[in-house]
Amino acid sequence: MPSRIEDYAIIGDCESAALVSRGGSIDWLCWPRFDSDACFAALLGSPANGRFIVAPTPADVRITRRYRGNTLILETHFESEGGAATLIDFMPVKDHRTDLIRLLVGERGSLPMRIELVIRFDYGTIVPWVTRLDDGGIRAVAGPDMLMLHTPIGLRGEGLKTVGQFTITAGHSVPFVLTYAPSHLPPPPPPDPLTVLAATETFWTEWAARCQAGDLWPEAIVRSMLTLKALTYAPSGGIIAAPTTSLPEARGGTRNWDYRFCWLRDATLTLLALMNGGYYEEAHAWREWLLRAVAGSPHQMQIMYGIAGERRLTEWEVPSLAGYEEAKPVRIGNAAHQQLQLDVYGELMDALHVARRSGISVSASGWELQRAFLDHLEKIWREPDEGIWEVRGPRCHFTYSKVMSWVAFDRAIKSAEQFGLRGPVGHWAKLRDDIHADVCHHGFDPELGSFVQCYGAKQLDASLLLLPGTGFLPPQDGRIHGTVEAIERSLLVDGLVRRYDPAKTDDGLPHAEGVFLACSFWLVDDYVMLGRVEDAHRLFERLISLRNDVGLLSEEYDPNTGRLLGNFPQAFSHIALVNSAFNLSRTSKPTEQRAQHGAHDPVSHGR
Repeated sequence: MPSRIEDYAIIGDCESAALVSRGGSIDWLCWPRFDSDACFAALLGSPANGRFIVAPTPADVRITRRYRGNTLILETHFESEGGAATLIDFMPVKDHRTDLIRLLVGERGSLPMRIELVIRFDYGTIVPWVTRLDDGGIRAVAGPDMLMLHTPIGLRGEGLKTVGQFTITAGHSVPFVLTYAPSHLPPPPPPDPLTVLAATETFWTEWAARCQAGDLWPEAIVRSMLTLKALTYAPSGGIIAAPTTSLPEARGGTRNWDYRFCWLRDATLTLLALMNGGYYEEAHAWREWLLRAVAGSPHQMQIMYGIAGERRLTEWEVPSLAGYEEAKPVRIGNAAHQQLQLDVYGELMDALHVARRSGISVSASGWELQRAFLDHLEKIWREPDEGIWEVRGPRCHFTYSKVMSWVAFDRAIKSAEQFGLRGPVGHWAKLRDDIHADVCHHGFDPELGSFVQCYGAKQLDASLLLLPGTGFLPPQDGRIHGTVEAIERSLLVDGLVRRYDPAKTDDGLPHAEGVFLACSFWLVDDYVMLGRVEDAHRLFERLISLRNDVGLLSEEYDPNTGRLLGNFPQAFSHIALVNSAFNLSRTSKPTEQRAQHGAHDPVSHGR
């Protein structure tokens, strides 16, 4: 049985990532990219589906762990009566190599240890052919893939796994260097563990030192920024939603999705988080990824893309994997890439406007591309869609989707006015006014005193918390107050926010799910805008207390069991944490940056 989601930590090299359990087991690793097939998939099945464990054998071991300073180097400390040792796990940031290094350092006495390596390519299904290397390590090959383990520890085969036993003593260290390479190439020599450890520590420490975290919650902000960097595919600048697939939104549930892709809906909030932290180079790379991904015919724009901008994200299931805590099916790919979600047009226009306001220029061809998307949006904004939550049921007229259509034309007008860009501003202004009137007439329920999820419906949707931040209506508007109060009445569970009432959602799936952490941070932002600062601080402190012991958040949380749920770690949760932290700590209210960027108050590079 896999560990609890909150018992995992992430290590990575900005091209892939591994999840390491508190007990020293790497239960998830896709190589050589985030979206490659997993070679360790015990997270979604059993140890027989692949894992790499280095752990003590005594039963009385006490385990603590931490990241080394502001890095992605994980240190797991094992302590027993007879001895103590620390396992250092990291992935060197790539220099034309793909390595994962585990370095066990003896600190006191002696501690019996064991190693178990189970390599299973293709999501836990393919058993490789294993041979011995000249230095005593092993090489595992199957089809195009090859893994090599270099270590001085004696290894032996036991069934279909590789095992070893040894004792670590004070003052000694034992390395385990795991390397991936295409099987048709000569095996690369192993790197020196101590040399690449020093280089990795320098890389992350220097990157974190650039963060403009401010005085309030600097640790939470820096750790979240490091997590976002870890989820960035360096060659393209794309930022994945999470490094995992099919971690369920409810224990034993079927809402299990592949999140190893890049969503357009995250674009503006991601840019704001990066720029709030002072990472303009990363913001520029994300903006460039965005433009490359959507380039082409406007009617073919997708709501998500692969990490390098790939469009074919075909969804299929892995029947041989039992699922995390038997939550099936395990899905690879994501069929939602074929959905119509009107909000992504607003996200695209908003993100590029924010970039312009912040000094990240967009080329003339980029503006022509945006105008083409606006022409297409003019034709389709009245259509129903699947909405921000990608409901796999009938399309409807989602209020938030219409609001983001308004945002698209609003940002186009302001980009033209503020930067001298050519366009039919008067025509766009009429469309903007028409959409605004349509939303206020059909998306607001006077009886509830609130905006609603879909036109003519009675159910609420946490995405409505984003309305004041877009500038659609000012925070002081009574309809915004009413919406926040209605969400507090209907969607709060133990003070945290659900996305919607799943029992009232027609998507053909079981209705259980946890509270959505990003939505709860959006409520923090609304409290700030409404002047409820004490409520905002109280909720924010509660939310950051839900992080695990190394500062990571998943997508959702179950208040009944105190467990994290959903794919992990989740970029959207950490993006929301960063933005809310800055909203609370800066008097200029960056919570309204989207609206301000559409008006008169740009982000300052000097913050």
